[in-house]
Amino acid sequence: MFSWKNSILLILGIGVSHLGNWIYLVAINLYILNLTGSAAAVAGLFIIKPIATILTNTWAGSVIDRVNKKRMLVTVDLVRGAIVFVIPFIESLWGIYGLIFMINLIGSFFGPTSQVYITQLVPVEKRQRFNSLMSTMSSGAFLVGPALSGVLIMYFGTDVSIFVNAVTFLVCGGIIALLPNINGALINSKVKGIQAWFNDWKVVASFFKRASYFVFVYILFQTAMLIGFALDSQEVTYIKQYLGLSDEYYGLLMSITGAGSIAGALIAALIASKVPLRFYIGGGVLLSSLGYVLFYSSFNFISALIAFIILGFFMAFANAGYATFFQNHVPTNIMGRIGSVANIIQSIIQIMFTLILGFFAEILTLQLVTLIGSLIGLIISFLLLIYLIKKADATR
Repeated sequence: MFSWKNSILLILGIGVSHLGNWIYLVAINLYILNLTGSAAAVAGLFIIKPIATILTNTWAGSVIDRVNKKRMLVTVDLVRGAIVFVIPFIESLWGIYGLIFMINLIGSFFGPTSQVYITQLVPVEKRQRFNSLMSTMSSGAFLVGPALSGVLIMYFGTDVSIFVNAVTFLVCGGIIALLPNINGALINSKVKGIQAWFNDWKVVASFFKRASYFVFVYILFQTAMLIGFALDSQEVTYIKQYLGLSDEYYGLLMSITGAGSIAGALIAALIASKVPLRFYIGGGVLLSSLGYVLFYSSFNFISALIAFIILGFFMAFANAGYATFFQNHVPTNIMGRIGSVANIIQSIIQIMFTLILGFFAEILTLQLVTLIGSLIGLIISFLLLIYLIKKADATR
């Protein structure tokens, strides 16, 4: 039987983990910079996660669909917490890279596993509101985490911030341990090893072949969103070089974006039962893409501020809508494998888009390239919304 108490516990647990991740992100960047004095060494941190995702998620889904989801989530958090705790004691850059790689390798199990567990825990009619509340918690972590990390670093140093992140993983694991076991349909196959891996990929390929509607929505949505993520890589450069704003103004813009995301997620939760899912997905990503267009068309702080408010507010609707769509259209017994493959595809596309954008930004003007990219994202988002409206009966 559905219980909002269990749902809130799950949101709280994952929210604490997200908060720790933002605290850690600020701290580890400064820790590496202080250790090496190299901006390239800091940039290396951002390559580790997609590489770990690509390497792990070719087989992680097969494991996820065969194990107890709650135990997997608890184990992942406890192991991540233990590894993070060790980082401040390591003075070798490659040693730290190795630990961070392990953290991301293990962490790649968490997202797909939590998606399956949420789907099993929350009934269909409650998912849109649940995912909106989850988005509220994530946005709150984005808003509070960097600020809290800044205070911790100011008074106690980067080591304490990293230790706090280790504790948040342990707290998340402890909270999830209080939740019920929901086994669902586990794979019970006599086929093992490489043959089982090939069979699992055949299952994934078979699903993608027959789920043409899901695949088309997935491609359009992720393409628009990943264009946005690639544009994010040029965000700081645009703000400082084209708008001439200081680091303080950049921090203020990030905070306002977080506040907009919280407001959007709260409203999304309040109206979840009144607004069709297709408008959360299509409308959310369309208006988020519009936010990118407005930002890379901005000419001062105020115009950038308006763009960031729009971007943060409607991104919450897009994320909640897509999460609900994924949960409603992918069977739970193969969701781990589908989610893992989806993460591989997203990581490859994200790396590709970021490199392409960076290349053209070097040979053309930054504003021209980012504006063209954001307009392409806007067009794709518009096509997605039209398609969802035409397929209204299929979007649930």
